[in-house]
Amino acid sequence: MGIGYGAADEQLEKQIGCVKYTLFCFNIVAWMISTALFALTVWLRAEPGFNDWLRILEAQSFYIGVYVLIAISIIMMAISFLGCLSALMENTLALFVFIGTQILGFIATVAGSAILMQYSTNDSSLQPLLNVSLRRFVSTSEYTYSNYVLTMIQENIGCCGASGPWDYLDLRQPLPSSCRDTVSGNAFFSGCVDELTWFFEGKTSWIVALAMVMAMLSVICGVMSFILVQAVKKEEEQASNYRR
Repeated sequence: MGIGYGAADEQLEKQIGCVKYTLFCFNIVAWMISTALFALTVWLRAEPGFNDWLRILEAQSFYIGVYVLIAISIIMMAISFLGCLSALMENTLALFVFIGTQILGFIATVAGSAILMQYSTNDSSLQPLLNVSLRRFVSTSEYTYSNYVLTMIQENIGCCGASGPWDYLDLRQPLPSSCRDTVSGNAFFSGCVDELTWFFEGKTSWIVALAMVMAMLSVICGVMSFILVQAVKKEEEQASNYRR
């Protein structure tokens, strides 16, 4: 009987060790991903040219999701450290706290990603803002500042007007040279609203992908922590039975 219990104890101890160190490794990976997410979001927020474009187009609501993900990445870095400690100590209270933070982290990460996509993808809340700003610049393109902004955007992005060259034609204005391809001389038929949205989407795709990986790791770490809690409780029950 004693030998059987000893073998069961040894097997349980091995299982706990396997789960514990696997959870520790997952937390290290989660810390690295949250650090990378922090670096990317801060870089996107601090990029001078990109920031200037959003300010000129009055579309700085794009940064709402970026701010949310910056805050979440900082919190998740700290939570990953907590996860490493709670796993190594096999402390059930710390593990339960860690599970709670993983649930909240998952919800916050998905919400932050959704907000960022809401202001950076096609058919999103960003497009009406861009449409209003660009149409205003097109209607006042005879002024130096408006002409400068349109030239900068149209030449760099390869677009024309807000929705296409007919924005100028409807206002009985000639197509500016920045609306034409420098090689063929043909007018760009894509509007700047769509082109800018695709440009912003390309900027945020890696950030959203990293955030989704971090959310997935939160689920994995939460489940593994719960398994570890159950194993530790079973070990404590067996230890109390031996003492009786």
